[in-house]
Amino acid sequence: MKEIVLSGIRPTGNLHLGNYYGAVQNFIKLQDNYNCYFFIADYHSLTTHPHPDDLHGRVKQILVEYLAAGLDPEKATLYIQSDVPEVVELYLFLNMNAYIGELERVTTFKEKVRKQPDNVNAGLLTYPTLMAADILIHKSNYIPVGKDQEQNLEKARDFAERFNRIYGIDYFPVPQAFNFGNDLIKVPGLDGSGKMGKSEGEGNAIFLCEDDKSIRKKVMRAVTDSGPTEPNQTKPEAIQNLFNLMKIVSKPETVQFFDEAYNNMSIRYGDMKKQLAEDIIQMVTPFRERINELANNDEYIKKVARMGAEKAHESASKTIKEVREIIGFRSF
Repeated sequence: MKEIVLSGIRPTGNLHLGNYYGAVQNFIKLQDNYNCYFFIADYHSLTTHPHPDDLHGRVKQILVEYLAAGLDPEKATLYIQSDVPEVVELYLFLNMNAYIGELERVTTFKEKVRKQPDNVNAGLLTYPTLMAADILIHKSNYIPVGKDQEQNLEKARDFAERFNRIYGIDYFPVPQAFNFGNDLIKVPGLDGSGKMGKSEGEGNAIFLCEDDKSIRKKVMRAVTDSGPTEPNQTKPEAIQNLFNLMKIVSKPETVQFFDEAYNNMSIRYGDMKKQLAEDIIQMVTPFRERINELANNDEYIKKVARMGAEKAHESASKTIKEVREIIGFRSF
């Protein structure tokens, strides 16, 4: 398992079904076959100036939920970004070779400037450099990235190549995007279009920590129409999304029952939603119970965080020692 896979986890919200079936299940597969580093990117969150209590609480909640979802700290290195100060030192070194023009052209920076003109801070501008430091500190080979982070990965590749070129040494591997291919399940949201995600609104997503009453309420509000007007007609997007969600959490015979009901025009969306809600609850309940159990076990959470920090520090300190020597910082 010589290949190193790294992925950052943003402490911005609770895990929902989209996260779980999308990224987390694939992370679980990766940790069995690669040398994986998964980190909670709390430094990155400072660009939005979270309150100290909010920041700490979010980090703990995300750590708890990813453990409950199946990340194994014995198999992968699971750590908190701010527990590894070497990341910040490499961030400084990379910034010295990053140019303001190229950073200003990054699409995500321009989008942030448009959305939050009153908070255009240096952290936003150098976000790709910090992301590159996260990646290069472990000399990572593969990075699972979403569409919105592809350009930042390209900058990390640029910074790795630039460092190697400036100092005349083939030191940093040039990281590649890890493609899950057909293994990545896309979970539809409850709003009738698009994918499940908190950014689309709280009512669009079902969270792993959510209680039964809230799940039932959300599912019953899911977008539908007045029903089919002719046999075997093509399902509109909102209805197909509902069936796609059911395919993920329900038994095949349940899906078949409602599919046949739709095709013969006897479907009752209320009954379908009730069944879907109960199937989601059955799927979510073990995770919610595990989340609550872990959240109340402070000693175990501290142990996991400490173990992850030690493993990440071992890798990061070696990189920083070598980078300092390459640049010319040497002890007398």
